[in-house]
Amino acid sequence: MNQNNNDPLHGKTLESVLNELLEYYGWEQLGLHIKINCFTSDPSIKSSLKFLRQTPWARKKVEDLYVKMKTQS
Repeated sequence: MNQNNNDPLHGKTLESVLNELLEYYGWEQLGLHIKINCFTSDPSIKSSLKFLRQTPWARKKVEDLYVKMKTQS
């Protein structure tokens, strides 16, 4: 049937993924894990979402960190 049920990203928006990562890591730690300016220089949800939506490689890093966080829990 539906194979996506085991995928931690299934049904998640980028905004919800980012919010969960922020709750778990905070901006400082998130910036250490993924070295991009939108996490280290005057970070905000709005600017980060805009950058991540336009930058596939950065979005991939965020999604990978989210999956890693969920599988460790």
